[in-house]
Amino acid sequence: MSRNIDKYKLDLDKLVKTGEKYFDGLLGTGPKTSATSPNISADFVLGYQKWYTEAYAVVKQLIPDRLRDFEEYYRLEKRKTIGADNYTIKDYLVGLSVTRGLAEIPVFDIHGVAILKFKQQLLILDSIQSRFESTLFDIEQLVLADLFDSELETAEELLKKGFLRASGNIAGVVLEKHLKGICDKHSIETSKSNPTISDLNYQLKTGSVYDIPNWRLVQRLGDIRNYCDHKKEREPTLDEVKDLVEGTKKIIKTIF
Repeated sequence: MSRNIDKYKLDLDKLVKTGEKYFDGLLGTGPKTSATSPNISADFVLGYQKWYTEAYAVVKQLIPDRLRDFEEYYRLEKRKTIGADNYTIKDYLVGLSVTRGLAEIPVFDIHGVAILKFKQQLLILDSIQSRFESTLFDIEQLVLADLFDSELETAEELLKKGFLRASGNIAGVVLEKHLKGICDKHSIETSKSNPTISDLNYQLKTGSVYDIPNWRLVQRLGDIRNYCDHKKEREPTLDEVKDLVEGTKKIIKTIF
């Protein structure tokens, strides 16, 4: 267990330090600059996309409530006009500038705005480090996530080999454990000593932990799990078990 936690910490620390190196490049302290613009670090231009992809996954997994903020510093889908408040790092990377008049006078300092937006992303990522030390629950969740991933890999292998019931049973157990963990986190008590997926799902919907679409998804996954678990029920289909495995993967990555 401790090795897993140490690995998470080490990977996060490396990601933060890489981001700080790119940030120094934006400030003009980096060793190289882009040939197209003396103000943009070549390291930043070449490395940011890879860094963002990795950092996005970490934020999504560990602090999903900050994911939207993190993403919007990089890109925004809909904008009627572009100003300093909604200018993004993606705009900066493609060299988008905002000017006015025939003289093309810059409306704002795009370099300064990019620095500010990237700094906010770094602060969000850096805030995760304190969570490793905050509570035992957070650490246990990381270890459980690692365990669930391994179990779902086993379910996928069994599915490929045609063992539908076995695959579905493993995915169902993972889903049930995850839902029980969410109930514990939100201090939601269940009346049964051994609650089913349906029982847990009802409590989580009633407790406003998630919305109706997610409740319907979990209910369907629970039904498929029952097909896999009870021989008196009809045989599960290949597509149903695929849905159960993929749906479980989605739930454990997006609902906490």
